[in-house]
Amino acid sequence: MKSQRTPDYFLIFVIVAILLVGTIMVYSASSIWAEYKFNDSFYFLKRQILFAGVGVIAMMIVSNIPYFQWIKYRKRIFIGSLILLVAVLIPGIGMVRGGARSWIGVGAFSIQPAEFIKLAMIMFLSGFLVNHQDKITEFKKGFLPPLSISVIVFLIIMLQPDLGTGMVFLVTCFLLIFVAGAKIMHFVFLAGFGVIGFLLLIISAPYRINRITAFLDPWQDPLGTGFQIIQSLYAIGPGGLLGVGFGNSLQKYFYLPEPHNDFIFAIIAEELGFIGASFVIILFFLFIWRGILTAIHAPDLFARLLAVGIVGMIAIQVMINISVVIGLIPVTGITLPFLSYGGSSLTLTLCSVGILINISKYRQ
Repeated sequence: MKSQRTPDYFLIFVIVAILLVGTIMVYSASSIWAEYKFNDSFYFLKRQILFAGVGVIAMMIVSNIPYFQWIKYRKRIFIGSLILLVAVLIPGIGMVRGGARSWIGVGAFSIQPAEFIKLAMIMFLSGFLVNHQDKITEFKKGFLPPLSISVIVFLIIMLQPDLGTGMVFLVTCFLLIFVAGAKIMHFVFLAGFGVIGFLLLIISAPYRINRITAFLDPWQDPLGTGFQIIQSLYAIGPGGLLGVGFGNSLQKYFYLPEPHNDFIFAIIAEELGFIGASFVIILFFLFIWRGILTAIHAPDLFARLLAVGIVGMIAIQVMINISVVIGLIPVTGITLPFLSYGGSSLTLTLCSVGILINISKYRQ
């Protein structure tokens, strides 16, 4: 029987701090659009508080479930999530938003199965790698099976299509396989095929090529493919050191698309300036630091892989989102964990960190 300690309260404090910042900024970023569309400037705030409330309750419940219990149910959770992911592709069941068939739901309330599959895959893959630890250095028996499962699920996600979520999913899987002890040369061998596959994904969809050309020169089509990144930079630039002040963003007045969602970091930089944006980044660094410590001091390999997978998933998503917002990589359409508006993403992220908190109780 594993002995429990107190949870990592510093980790919990950081999570709550990021969540509070996100809730406040969702209101500021969404109030104008909410007033225009729903005649209620608090519309998105009220829903975000509801999502956060459900997520926090779920986090508290999950944080009290011993992490080693998940290994028993990982296959069922994975299969259930996979069924939902496939169901999204069925006309009449899946809902199309923003050009992607990524949602299942009724009316205004819906879920995004791609968010569920990320956590389900972390559980499944962690258990698989623990059970096949003695073969992980072998290409055919240890490296290829988890890689194949990961790529198959990635391709299903790409059928929606959702490249941003797919990339977070796939890189997280690679990270888990690497931490489990796979040989670096196997990844080097894989890299060549990965580059070819990535190029094929880009060529297969003209809009992805447009995003890359817009990334290289957004001013080539300032009212089309380059519009989002130009408006994002217009938000960040005037922010300066201290920002224009909370609630005083100009870009949220129908200039910047998705100001309360994918591009909320741009509004943070505009209203709170370099200092405010840096504060948010520091909070994420603190979260990653405490998460890595939790993984290092985890009592067994399954706990270590779970912790690495959860922290890695969130860290990769943060890096991609912020890189998009400041123009370092092409637009991918991915949310900023804890901060962006949304139900599935926020709730599943909080469930994930609930598992991380539970693992911290068993740290050695």
